Amino acid sequence: MNWKFFRGKRDPVWNEILDRIKGYNNDDHKSMLHLRIDEHTQIFLNQLKLATGIDITKIAAFAISELIRQHPELRTIVKQFLSKINE
Repeated sequence: MNWKFFRGKRDPVWNEILDRIKGYNNDDHKSMLHLRIDEHTQIFLNQLKLATGIDITKIAAFAISELIRQHPELRTIVKQFLSKINE
């Protein structure tokens, strides 16, 4: 099923986030990461993939990228930790 079929029936905010995830380019990403998630999240991600056609790998990469972008203090925490190790 094509997720665009429901585009006009969804809240515009949904269209924005789905477009951002769909537009996220992870083609040049070479690193693999094994994630452990709870069963409910796995079910939801599978349903989201069916509803939108967006690959779960792309959703995970987008989510992690957004988390780091929205919380720059995480980079500061890592830098402080690494500087303490190197002392």
